Amino acid sequence: MQVKDKVCVVTGGASGIGESVARAYADAGARGVVVADLKTSRDRLASVAGDIDGLAVTADVGLEEDIKALIAAAEDKYGPVDVFFSNAGLSRKGQETASDADWDVSWRVHVMSHVYAARALVPGMLARGSGYLINTASAAGLLASLNSMPYGVTKNAAVALAEHLAIQYGDRGIRVSVLCPQSVQTGMTTPGPSAARVDGVLQPGEVARMVIEAMAKERFLILSHPQVHEYMQRKATNRERWLSGMRRLRDRIYRGVAS
Repeated sequence: MQVKDKVCVVTGGASGIGESVARAYADAGARGVVVADLKTSRDRLASVAGDIDGLAVTADVGLEEDIKALIAAAEDKYGPVDVFFSNAGLSRKGQETASDADWDVSWRVHVMSHVYAARALVPGMLARGSGYLINTASAAGLLASLNSMPYGVTKNAAVALAEHLAIQYGDRGIRVSVLCPQSVQTGMTTPGPSAARVDGVLQPGEVARMVIEAMAKERFLILSHPQVHEYMQRKATNRERWLSGMRRLRDRIYRGVAS
């Protein structure tokens, strides 16, 4: 799909990958770009929307009523949504002992937000015979997150959800992609040891370019770092060996660091 003349919605649009993709959509000639983020990002969100002559909508993507309101605002302004880039994310550290609240918000933002968007958009897209759903997961969704079980588990679920959408609707006019980056310089990038940074840190603009290119080819899996494809093959070929290697990586990166 080409973005030109399309109506595009981007969540997590006040900064990072979301902001860069929203700007890339506008540069590619989108008919309308709607950027959404939390109320705490209201000023920054308005600035991004102003720069691209788009629409800013505050929303908590973990709440279905906010997703419905976001889509309604986009449709009122520009008409039916052609592209929904479900990108908002967060990181909560810890393993199985992480709080129920951290598990809950991770699940709502990383999984249910995509479910809510699909519920609202799929019927109309099917009726029109076209549409594009893009979900941001993570390389952790294909592999693992060593310092955050809530993040890794819910991002794995986000990948599975995108696969299900592609299977159900990929031959009925709805295109589906899942973005699985390794380390990208965003507000979620924190100092300290990180397994995600072993293959380098990209800038959000580089990832936005990859998204535009992948959409043009209607490619399901979008990898920011090509090394991830090799890691996926290792995992699929010999799961026991891969697990052993991940434990060694954990020890090398995080030895002596409290989880």
